[in-house]
Amino acid sequence: MKIAIIGATGNVGTRLVNEALNRHHAVTAIARDPSKLPARTGLSATTGDVARPDQVLPLLKGHDAIISSLRFQSPGPTPQQLIDLVRRSGVKRYLVVGGAASLEIAPGQILLNAPNFPPAYKPEASAGKAFLDALREAKDLDWTFLSPSAFFGPGERTGKFRLADDTLLTAADGKSHISYEDYAVAMLDEIENPRHIRARFTVGY
Repeated sequence: MKIAIIGATGNVGTRLVNEALNRHHAVTAIARDPSKLPARTGLSATTGDVARPDQVLPLLKGHDAIISSLRFQSPGPTPQQLIDLVRRSGVKRYLVVGGAASLEIAPGQILLNAPNFPPAYKPEASAGKAFLDALREAKDLDWTFLSPSAFFGPGERTGKFRLADDTLLTAADGKSHISYEDYAVAMLDEIENPRHIRARFTVGY
């Protein structure tokens, strides 16, 4: 498949690029400084800044899927502007690297509203929830929002994890966590075998 990845040089973006290339997909990696990515067969690393949508639009056209791997709180485009950019590209399949804060920790209660949620993370987490809310109004795109577990960082690619829809996953050790590497596996699995069209799901150990 032909996959465009926006934000391809970030912590998650680099893992997504690597996982997609290892599965022999053709990847257009879009970043403000694509020189950070090593040359590889199947990789087209291209300069693009979503704050300049007319620059990015032609880079997106003709792909089978677009992945957005960007911080939610940034000086760049709003969720609606990003969604509109994907619409204009003509690509129907749009996948977003989501956040954990909008996941339920109890019926009707999301992590973001938990009493012990760190205040420093609230602006970014709230922006992530706003992105999911905007996607849920996009009836004309085959979107997917993949939320990681609460603790999300570098680790191993094990290929062994669990999936859920809207509920925060907690492992047997009491920790809610997933590695960037296994998150990328779950995202590419979803692209190859879509099971969550116009839906959010989550991955964790």
